[in-house]
Parts: sequence; structure tokens; C-alpha cells
Amino acid sequence: MNKQPDNRHFLGIDVGTGSARAGLFDRSGRLLASDSAPVALWREAGDVVEQSSEDIWRAVCRSVRSAVVQADIAPDSIAGIGFDATCSLVVLGEAGVPLPVGPSGDPARNVIVWMDHSAADQARRINETGEKVLDYVGGTIALEMETPKLLWLAENMPETFSHAWQFMDLTDFLTWRATGSLSRSICTVTCKWTYLGHEDRWDDQFFRSIGLGVLADEQFRRIGTVIVPGGTRLAAGLTAKAAADLGLAMGTPVAAGLIDAHAGGVGTVGARGAAGTVLTRMAYVFGTSACTMSTTPDPSFVPGVWGPYFSAMVPGLWLNEGGQSAAGAAIEHLLQMHPNSAQATQAAGQKQQTLADWLASEIESRGGAEMLPELVGQLHVVPEFLGNRAPFADPGARALIAGLDMRSDLESLLALYLAGLCGLGCGARQIVRAQQDKGIAVDTIVVSGGAAKSRLVRQVLADMTGLTVAAPASPEAGGEVRRHQLARRGQRRVASVRGRLKGSCGRGVTRVSPRCRRGEMPAFLR
Repeated sequence: MNKQPDNRHFLGIDVGTGSARAGLFDRSGRLLASDSAPVALWREAGDVVEQSSEDIWRAVCRSVRSAVVQADIAPDSIAGIGFDATCSLVVLGEAGVPLPVGPSGDPARNVIVWMDHSAADQARRINETGEKVLDYVGGTIALEMETPKLLWLAENMPETFSHAWQFMDLTDFLTWRATGSLSRSICTVTCKWTYLGHEDRWDDQFFRSIGLGVLADEQFRRIGTVIVPGGTRLAAGLTAKAAADLGLAMGTPVAAGLIDAHAGGVGTVGARGAAGTVLTRMAYVFGTSACTMSTTPDPSFVPGVWGPYFSAMVPGLWLNEGGQSAAGAAIEHLLQMHPNSAQATQAAGQKQQTLADWLASEIESRGGAEMLPELVGQLHVVPEFLGNRAPFADPGARALIAGLDMRSDLESLLALYLAGLCGLGCGARQIVRAQQDKGIAVDTIVVSGGAAKSRLVRQVLADMTGLTVAAPASPEAGGEVRRHQLARRGQRRVASVRGRLKGSCGRGVTRVSPRCRRGEMPAFLR
């Protein structure tokens, strides 16, 4: 077997809601190989959504081993590993044993997934305290954050809460599993756990006021006492056990990770290209949900938009984070409601395409985004099946479809798909406007995620927001690029993060421009 002689390869690992992916890169950032493995998801009544940390780790190991074989490289040529993952809550007992977190009582299901909405009452009560900490989460704590989930556990599963050894964000669990280090990434704890990154501290008063004073009494040892920047080299690298699981060399450097959307954020706002700058680009990470990220040199307080978070994405800069609780998931759910969905899915399968990709190609054959008013007609969709994340911070908001008729053919399915995309675009427009009202300059949206590959999606987003929309040219846009950067930082610290971001991430961007004047709503939506 012809192994590559260059002893400098980098491994990026991404754990999303439905799968774990691994990508191997050379020193230039070129993707050599990637693979993925599915992750199990359990849903129950009452908005319960759970996963298993052991199942996730097995999926990581399968994807890494397969990617190494495909890349045809020696495992000991990997010089650094970077992780990112969803902002899901992992609960471990002594010695890392999984503990149950839901009604099933199954200890294997020890992860409360980010989209679990069981803690609605807890979030409401936390917000009613009016604590100063809430100013740094957009004024309103969200159900997707970890603090309401912790309070739900304390109140509904006190045995699990009292016996827990560690509560971890999924990214931090993965780096602990790989290295044995209990260090937390400033990205995870600042964005989802109310850590005050700009003051390097937890707020004792906040935790006592919301009913989690026991964590403060313990000096926060169960949620993190060592907080480090993303990319920090952890412990002595891969432990012997983790190396054996992954099929890699013991001691391979591992970097502190990021939340998945934030990894995509750095990989997009820092991509090469003339469209915007790090301070004027808004990242739009289009996955199961959608996350928007904007960076500023000074804190900007935008009601309903999470943050400002200091150094949570780009060291030394502030981050404002918005998005939509359901994006790709909303479109998928919307399409499944249509009578023609099964027939269209079969047609897509015959062409080895996803349903959304096949519908996009059908729309392109009918004139694409140029024909959007004619194709959509009077159909309007507000796809907020899981509430509004930003800028209204309303978990009780629900989806709306207006303008339905009696048609059930392919044309009506195309109209529903396009109307759903328009709804997501209008939601992005609301976030942009809320940020602009508070002085955050946005002139370009850089989109990543699976949907970013569709020119139709990019054009609709440009038309709805009135902004230029760019996409990284890398085949694994956004997050893969950033995971490569994290892996390199784990192997060797980089002195100037801002300098590295200035046109150094990714392989450039392609862009589309809005077909209406900036700030103007498309005519058919007025």
C-alpha cells in the first residue's frame, strides 16, 4: 500500500443531530477523505429528545476508521484532531458511567438533545428572575441552552442530578473521552451555560437565584472549572484507550472544540474571497436548525439574539448568535405533509438525490428563482414548527401555512417547497434587521451546510434578505474547514487568530446577489 510520506495530516470530527462525520485534510486544508456514521435519536411525548453518548462515540470511531482507510494514510501521520458537536447535554456518573435523563429511565440514553423542549417551565422561571446574566443571552434564555435543562433534571430527576459526576456539553464530552481532560471550551460554556467569558467566571448569584445554588456551593466542579479557548491543546493528546477505539496513535494532539454551528461560523466568515469581511459577514449555518453568527469588536446587545459572547467563536471578538430552531428539519417536515411527497421521493431516489435536491432541480428546469412569484403564487409559509429562536425568542410560536388550495400535484409540492424557503429567508431578514438596528453592520451572508450547495437556496436567501449571499467553495463547506483549523491549533498554537482569519480559511467563496435593491422586499411578498 502506497502511504503518503507527509507526516502532517489533520482530522476533523463533526457530530450532528443525526450522524457523526470525520474528515482528513492535508496541510493546505485540502479534504482527502471523509465518512459518516448514523447516530440514534429517541423521541417521546412531552418534547423529549434523547441520545446516547456511547452510541455517539461508537459512530465517531466508525467514521474515523473508515476515513483513514479511504485517505490511505498512516494513522501516526495525523498531527492534530479537532471536534465539534451539537449543544446537547451529556450526563455522566462516577467513572464516566452514563445516567438516565428522561422518563424511560434508560441510563444508556444519557444525552438531552439540543432540540428537547421539556424545560419550557424552567426557562420561563429563569427569565422571570431578570438576572444580569440574561443580558448576555439576548435578554431571554432559550430552551436549547443547558441551564434550563439542568434545572429540569434537578426538579424532575433528582437522583440523576445528585449522582451526576459531570454535566458536559457534547463537544466537551468528546474531548474528555479522547484525552481524559475535563477542560471546557469557552465556546460551549459561554454560549450555552451562561459562563461570563468576558469576566472569566460563573455568576454565583445567578445560579442561586434560579434554584441551582448547589452548583455554586461546589465551586462549579461539575460544569467546569478550567475554561480554555477553542483550539487549546488538551492534556497529553489521545489516551491509549481512545487511540485504540479510533485506530490512531496514542498521544495524537487533540484541540478544545467548538459547537458545530460555531465551527461552521469560523469556516465561513473567514473564507477567502472579496465578499464582505470578518466584521461584516453573517454566517448562516443551514442544517437541521439554522444558526446565524456575527462578530463585532465591541459588545452589541440585541434583544432576542443570543449574546454578546466574548471570544466564543473568534478569540478577542464578540459574537451575536441567532437562527431558527427548525430549518432543514422544517423543510423536511413541510414536504412530508404534502400528498405528493411519497411519489416525489421515489422519483428523487431513482436519480440518487434527496427530495429537496430533486425539487430544486425541478424548479431550476422551470426557470429557477426568476420564476418564484409564478411558482409560489399566493402560498405563504412561516416554518416555525419548533418556535422562534430569534429575534422574537418565542418557543411557543408555531408554524403557519396560508393560501392552500385543493391541488395535490407536483406543481403544488414545488410551490410548498419554495414558500418554505421564502419563510426561512424572511426569518433571516428579521435577524439581520434586528442586528442592524443595534449597529451591527452586515453586508454579506456566508452560508454553509448541506443546503448551501443549492444555488436556488442561496438565491432565495439573497432575494429575501436583500444581501449578497456567498458560499465557501470547499466541498465540505464551513465546519470541515474550521475543524481542520482546530486540529492544527491542537498540534501547534497559532499566535494571531485575526490574522489567520483574514482570508485564510477555506478555498474561497462563490456568491449570488439579490435581484432587488438592498432593504427592499421582493414585490410578490409586499
